[in-house]
Amino acid sequence: MQKNAYFSGLTVPALLLLPQLAITLVFFYWPASQAVWQSFLLQDAFGISTDFVWFENYVTLFSNPGYYKALVNTAIFSTFVCILSLSIALLFAVMADRQLRGAEVYKTLLIWPYAVAPAIAGVLWLFMFDPSLGMLARGLQSLGIAWNPRLDGNHAMALVILAATWKQISYNFLFFLAGLQSIPKSVIEAAVIDGARPMRRFWTIVFPLLSPTTFFLLVVNIVYVFFDTFGIIDTVTGGGPSGATETLVYKVYSDGKGGSDLGGSAAQSVILLVMVIAMTAVQFKFIERKVSY
Repeated sequence: MQKNAYFSGLTVPALLLLPQLAITLVFFYWPASQAVWQSFLLQDAFGISTDFVWFENYVTLFSNPGYYKALVNTAIFSTFVCILSLSIALLFAVMADRQLRGAEVYKTLLIWPYAVAPAIAGVLWLFMFDPSLGMLARGLQSLGIAWNPRLDGNHAMALVILAATWKQISYNFLFFLAGLQSIPKSVIEAAVIDGARPMRRFWTIVFPLLSPTTFFLLVVNIVYVFFDTFGIIDTVTGGGPSGATETLVYKVYSDGKGGSDLGGSAAQSVILLVMVIAMTAVQFKFIERKVSY
């Protein structure tokens, strides 16, 4: 018999929620409120005087062609990273869920990249694809491909997409594997008895049952590509060449630190936060309807 916990008052539940609420307040709501306030301010070059300029930072931002270029870069980058990381992780999870010799070693090796910091992951891929030192870059050049992410914006974008995808595959793999192992074997066995082939079993039975996991990972991956890929882009390309890999989150950093435009940088962070919240809300509004729990 399942035992349920009952509280006679609100004191104990409030105490249990207090640590998480305090962390959320200190590390999310307080910085977010400061960013909103900073976006309405304009500082001089020396940071001595500050003026309240209302929406001037936002007007200047939306009249800057470089911001729209960063927006397009973010759309391309996020689309490819989400599709590649989710599809490759699902393929690996399906393979790891089978009865294979040495499956535990296989699973462990797939989990390792998740422990690598984004900056370290970027450095690893930078060394492998460096046009003068990288072994993989030399292999591409031997095939007649003039690989040079330092000068070619498409090559640079491809490199950061590969690095970001590699970093996220392990996280997606863990959840996909857990989702596959939670599917009742009796359902699969019944499909086998009915004569359903492996591909048909996967698309008509397994994948629909993985829809809650897929929906969760889709939301998490959107947040990942918008925020957590900063370290990869910073170490691999630094937003170059000529802003070809400058995403929205990296532009917040470059304009704030490099350009000393704290008000404009804060306005960009507010817009980025609103975009991510809006995209998440749209996913919950429309995509979640197709999820089978």
